[in-house]
Amino acid sequence: MADLRFDKKKVYIADIAAVTPSTLLISNERKKCVQLLDSRKGRLLCEVQLRDQPGKMCLTDRNTAAVCVGVDKIQIIQVKGKTLTLCGVVTVGKYVLGITSSRNSLVVSYWKKPWLEKVSMDGKVLKQFDMRQNPEHFKFPHYICSTPDGSVFISDCSTQMITQVDVSLNLLQTFTSPLLKYPRGITAVMEDQILVCNYSMENPHSILLLQPSTNTVTTLLGEEDEIECPYSLTYCPGEKKLFVKSGTINKEIKVYQIA
Repeated sequence: MADLRFDKKKVYIADIAAVTPSTLLISNERKKCVQLLDSRKGRLLCEVQLRDQPGKMCLTDRNTAAVCVGVDKIQIIQVKGKTLTLCGVVTVGKYVLGITSSRNSLVVSYWKKPWLEKVSMDGKVLKQFDMRQNPEHFKFPHYICSTPDGSVFISDCSTQMITQVDVSLNLLQTFTSPLLKYPRGITAVMEDQILVCNYSMENPHSILLLQPSTNTVTTLLGEEDEIECPYSLTYCPGEKKLFVKSGTINKEIKVYQIA
């Protein structure tokens, strides 16, 4: 399957999100914009300019994206057909890292306390992770994703651990493995299949499959599949495509067909 390549002078990909089987959202740090791409042909369909650099993003429904912008803003973007439209801006806590959608709300992670918050679509704090459970639980919860049941999975490259919390941010499980070294991007294929970017200088680069029900971690894709410094990934269930963004080759997105 053909990979997607871009002009490296114009693109610095912060995150990617599959919208439909044929369209992909890209947050472009260099141009301070979000772009809609034809994922089959690699052709730019539309872009919207932002006031600051975009970071991680998620889909809140099939027509709406939420994008981290700057240190404490979430830009809501409507995705309709081949067009993007800027909607409201949500202000959250400072130094936001990751974002996902869970039960009509947003869950955001930060690089300092409170680490993890659930907020309404207008920015009202609904719940915070209870640090009394373990004050040192998080160190750098950079990437997060959610499953249809509302569970949220957080990847922390500093603790080398994946954490699962419920819809109210209560701690459910933690996952460690000899294979799990410096986990980065994370996405859900289904409730019991979580894919994780695994990247460190000392270990083989890979995409790992976490199955929470059995607490097992296995290698799905490795260096033999041309996985190199994977930082971010997104899954399109309609065509069972996995898109993987490299941390070093910011002009390329690898595309894989998975079962």
